[in-house]
Amino acid sequence: MTSLLLGPDSRARCAWVGDDAEYRRYHDEEWGTPLHGDRALFEKMALEGFQAGLSWITILRKRPRFREVFAGFVPEAVAAFDDADVERLMADPGIIRNRAKILATIGNAQIVQSMAEGELDALMWSFAPPPSATRPGSFAEVPAVTPESTALSKELRRRGFRFVGPTTMYALMQSAGMVDDHIEGCWKA
Repeated sequence: MTSLLLGPDSRARCAWVGDDAEYRRYHDEEWGTPLHGDRALFEKMALEGFQAGLSWITILRKRPRFREVFAGFVPEAVAAFDDADVERLMADPGIIRNRAKILATIGNAQIVQSMAEGELDALMWSFAPPPSATRPGSFAEVPAVTPESTALSKELRRRGFRFVGPTTMYALMQSAGMVDDHIEGCWKA
């Protein structure tokens, strides 16, 4: 499998984009771009948790509805969700209806709410590795887990966060630009 794909605009991209316009937009505008802010990183954490076991494109397509029903992922708002909100979310076909993931998102929001402003951002970014002098030449060179994602996962779990395993946290690190895994030759590289 090739690691690069030429898009309809004649730009070479990481091949995981395929021919999906939403994946192309996400790749070009978000993936690997540094993301900061407690709310933004809480949203990333929640969506990466919902993605576990699914394709990321599924989450991207459902993200507008997720944002709507999870109060824009404002931690204080999500932290106040109650049993009625859980049942409302479980009945919503526009999101991933997984009770454990919904409850984890609410619990994680409660933890973020108890943190000082900027603390989640500082915590997560403290695990970002230094920029690499080289970039991956193929998908085979892109890890699923790193020592940094494992350490981040361990610290988040120590604080009570759920659905934050090392693989999920590495996906978050890629998505939030803590690491840049654009393949050599990709126009974003």
